[in-house]
Amino acid sequence: RPSSDITKEQYAEFYKSISNDWEEHLAVKHFSVEGQLEFRAILFVPKRAPFDMFESRKKQNNIKLYVRRVFIMDNCEELIPEWLGFIKGIVDSEDLPLNISRETLQQNKILKVIRKNIVKKCIELFNEIAENKEDWKKFYEAFGKNIKFGIHEDSANREKLAELLRYHSTKSGDEMVSLRDYIDNMKEGQKDIYFITGESKKAVESSPFLEELKKRGFEVLFMVEPIDEYAIQQLKEFDGHKLVSVTKEGLELPEDEEEKSRKEQIKKDYEKLCTTIKDILGDKVEKVQVGFRIVDSPCVLVTGEFGWSANMERIMKAQALRDNSMPMFMSAKKTMEINPNHPIIKELRTKADADENDKTVKDLVWLIFETSLLTSGFSLDEPSSFASRIFRMISLGLNVEDITPQDADEAPELEDDDDDGTTDMEEVD
Repeated sequence: RPSSDITKEQYAEFYKSISNDWEEHLAVKHFSVEGQLEFRAILFVPKRAPFDMFESRKKQNNIKLYVRRVFIMDNCEELIPEWLGFIKGIVDSEDLPLNISRETLQQNKILKVIRKNIVKKCIELFNEIAENKEDWKKFYEAFGKNIKFGIHEDSANREKLAELLRYHSTKSGDEMVSLRDYIDNMKEGQKDIYFITGESKKAVESSPFLEELKKRGFEVLFMVEPIDEYAIQQLKEFDGHKLVSVTKEGLELPEDEEEKSRKEQIKKDYEKLCTTIKDILGDKVEKVQVGFRIVDSPCVLVTGEFGWSANMERIMKAQALRDNSMPMFMSAKKTMEINPNHPIIKELRTKADADENDKTVKDLVWLIFETSLLTSGFSLDEPSSFASRIFRMISLGLNVEDITPQDADEAPELEDDDDDGTTDMEEVD
């Protein structure tokens, strides 16, 4: 029957009968394709995601295949890609033979054409849903992960799917913005799309990586789902604008020649301190350099442009069946960026210039490094040594005797107190 003859209630009744769902569908696409091959299809988008949507053992799709109104099978894997596994419906082909076997189906060219058309129609349907703000909100909450999965899997439709992505940002408040909205709101002179990945919106909102960008009024997208890390590896750019992570090397903000020469001079002034910090930290960091992405924090740890981010490292460590050799060559190469305008760094430079072997300098460098590990999204390798340093600082602040256990001097980064029981830090105080 033509779609114009069918009421919304009839669609709802039909949807419930094929899906065993108690709720009505969110949207429907009823179409027929004619030309070199003929088929008719009805595709439904449910209102909510099934709880087992990404279970590997579940039925991969919910599309029933008919040939000339004769039922063939209800789980034809060649009919729809895995990322569209939530779509329910039926397909009735006029061209497939009735006695077709599963093996023949997998090789069938007609089926590939049908699949291509179904994916195209599904993307059209999603764009129709996006026209209604409330419906899109429900859809994106339920199936946003599928869209991102599609960006990772489906290279042919990546650009179209990228139009459907929505993210919170530093300027969006409770609303979500699309990449298209982001480009429309770009500041003059801005070329790249900035984003930050992390565990939650709350965690990334206060990240030190955003300090300079917020100060200069640049919008930064929050990517806080694990699948974002995978999707963004495939989506290198959108509409000619490169996607740039603010937690990685290679972040270049627009600046004039005067600003460039000023920064070069600052880098020269702090070259000695950078070398001292690198010598103290050894292979814990790849290099130490002056950074200009932070305003209020003394330092941050950025990762290599092509390695894992701190968030990706956290995700991979959480994998139950991970390959333990993988982190050796994929784990983040950390670069420490120090803030030359921060009073802590200025004072550290003064102390290091006076005596680079000062125990106070070594202790402070380790404390700053381990604190920046946490603020940059990494986990501590040795939480106990970090804790003992914090307790030492607290005991100094309260002017009480150092309660660090006697065996603490075995740690390479902590050194024995002087014979008279007074630490260098107390002498400074």
